[in-house]
Amino acid sequence: MPSETIPFLVTLALLLAVVLAFLWRTRRKTTGRARPSRPSRRASRRKPKNWILVDGSNVMHWQDNTPQLAPLLRVVEDLKVRGFDPGVVFDANAGWKLFGRFMNEAALSSKLSVPEDQVLVVPKGTPADPYILAAAQKFNARIVTNDRYRDWAEAHPEVTEPGFLIRGGMRDGKVWLTGVEDTAKQVALA
Repeated sequence: MPSETIPFLVTLALLLAVVLAFLWRTRRKTTGRARPSRPSRRASRRKPKNWILVDGSNVMHWQDNTPQLAPLLRVVEDLKVRGFDPGVVFDANAGWKLFGRFMNEAALSSKLSVPEDQVLVVPKGTPADPYILAAAQKFNARIVTNDRYRDWAEAHPEVTEPGFLIRGGMRDGKVWLTGVEDTAKQVALA
């Protein structure tokens, strides 16, 4: 197998994993095996999501450059107020950094007040970046982060497009985001 085929296959596998994680989140457990949840009829009648992804492991460092839940809460709330449906992706060690223990999607979603199927904790030893980029591509979403994803620019040239990555931070206890206003206005007009 040619060596250039391997990165393509890895990216394809990661994209499939992200799609499955967002769309087939487990709700009930029976006999130790998880059953995929089925969307309700009400859910299928809802308008399409206005996705925006949050690089949770990056944003949690926006206040005093230390891992904290406060910046994540403020960013998620700000995005909801603007009409977005935020999906938050974390490295596997995010729970350890924030709370001193591993935290799965259910635990982190309850802390962030977002549905569990909008939170993803990537597998241990796997960087979150390819999951975030694949999900952004799949859901036509932009990413809230201060990461530039330079290592992934060849496979995901959209990271170099102006406005694809929404930068931000905390100032006087308030969140600021660069360029998100334009997207919210475009969505309102659509």
